[in-house]
Amino acid sequence: MKVAVIGAGLSGLTSIKSCLDEGLEPTCFESSHDIGGLWRFKETPEPGRANIYQSVVINSSKEIMAFSDFPPPAQLPNNMHHSEVLLYLRLYAQSFKLLQHIQFQTTVVSVRQTLDFAATGQWDVETETRDGQRETRVFDTVIVCTGHFTQPHLPLGDFPGIESFEGNYFHSWDYRSADDMQGKRVVVIGIGNSGGDIAVDISRVAEKVYLSARSGAWVVSRVGEGGLPCDLLGSSRLDMVMEKLFPSWVNKMVENRLNKAFDHKLYGLKPSHSFFQQMPVVNDDLPARIISGRVQLKPNVKQFCGSTVVFTDGSVMDKVDVVVFATGYNYSFPFLPSALQAKSGYRLHLFKHVFPPALTRPTLAVVGFIRGFGAVNPLAELQARWATRVFKGLSKLPSEKTMIKDIEKDTENMHQRFACSDRNPIQVDYIPYLDYLAEQVGVRPNLLWLLLTDPRLALNIILGPCTSYQYRLTGPGQWAGARQAILTQWDRVAQPFKTRVVPEPETKPSSRRSTILIFSGAALLCCFYCNKHYPNFFPVTLNILKTKFYHF
Repeated sequence: MKVAVIGAGLSGLTSIKSCLDEGLEPTCFESSHDIGGLWRFKETPEPGRANIYQSVVINSSKEIMAFSDFPPPAQLPNNMHHSEVLLYLRLYAQSFKLLQHIQFQTTVVSVRQTLDFAATGQWDVETETRDGQRETRVFDTVIVCTGHFTQPHLPLGDFPGIESFEGNYFHSWDYRSADDMQGKRVVVIGIGNSGGDIAVDISRVAEKVYLSARSGAWVVSRVGEGGLPCDLLGSSRLDMVMEKLFPSWVNKMVENRLNKAFDHKLYGLKPSHSFFQQMPVVNDDLPARIISGRVQLKPNVKQFCGSTVVFTDGSVMDKVDVVVFATGYNYSFPFLPSALQAKSGYRLHLFKHVFPPALTRPTLAVVGFIRGFGAVNPLAELQARWATRVFKGLSKLPSEKTMIKDIEKDTENMHQRFACSDRNPIQVDYIPYLDYLAEQVGVRPNLLWLLLTDPRLALNIILGPCTSYQYRLTGPGQWAGARQAILTQWDRVAQPFKTRVVPEPETKPSSRRSTILIFSGAALLCCFYCNKHYPNFFPVTLNILKTKFYHF
């Protein structure tokens, strides 16, 4: 079975591997000259492709974003710079020999059903090389992995007077670094992750940075309690159960904890939505830049007048040099038939965000067009594993009617629970969604059985962070190293910190003797008190103390 995979970013790479694992023949078409997609930094923006800026550090820690059978090297930092994320993807591609299945500098122009689609389920895939040569080939199945950070949303019509602005303005997609921002007055519009990052980045060299936030945001640090990666804490299956049973209490507890770090209302950041309704802004430095005055929070922009920016609260900023629109992205799949781009609410009309329900044969899947409170890698990987098994007929989809009903119900629930919009069309419950996909593939861990047969592993799965290795313990694609990967994940977390090992202080015998004497004295006082109520308590405790002193 021949499979066309469109895009060689992280979703495309894991889709190629899933095809190979199932014995399929993948051909991946990548319009650029290299793998990595979003995570390949480009000095010059390339239209139609995702772009990142020089200072980008991944929000998810390495264990949370790891592929299920490829733990990241222990020496890599927990929250990797984009260059290290690309290194991880290269290692993944090399380890599983994925590169030989990729045709670089080849753009997919169109994907159309063949004339005999009803009988074969096949697709005509038309491609164009860099030198303009076009070719149409027939594939049995197609996996779309082009992501949703390729079409910048620049709503200039929402900002009266922008045509009169005397400075420079551009979308965050065009931002690379703060090299040319020295001494300038800058307004950043939008407080998503890009807006926060760029405001902080520019504030190190600019005269002044104003961060315009229409609705505010909850801001979390990558550094959690005890200095551990934040997303490893509070991301267990037990935490998921607690959130389901006591959603209001858990939400309030999280918001209180964030406000203990800094008062979001005082800082002008408090949003109207609750924490779990929308993805938070992950930023370690924004509060420090605000408290030092290097970044000033402002409400939405009302209008532009020459080099002056007027905000909705009536405040005015003069002599603004640069405006950065961190206003998100539109998503589109121009190579697909319009019928396959139908929407349900803000999202694509896809069953479980993967399969178009109207196809008479389920031979096309969308992988990686998904968001949740966790990394996209495990989500995309399980989507790809499910898709390839559906292609082979090993996993069955419900009827079209059932899928459409599920999409409508799922969309309704998603809009009720999350603050969805054109810019944030999708959000899923991370662990439940992973478990659903795993159930379809046949790899969901049996927790009760593990508690009976391997309690150590079971407790790590229930109480520890929900990492993707759990979905390689059993079933199709089972990996012999999965158990060990789970049991050693905290070792890999700790390894990058060991660049300077702090020696343990020597415990002097006299210090130990003093400690034991103090403890024993306190214990004796307790004994005298307790002996009044428990006659046997005193002699038993004396015997214990004698034993301690004898061995000491």
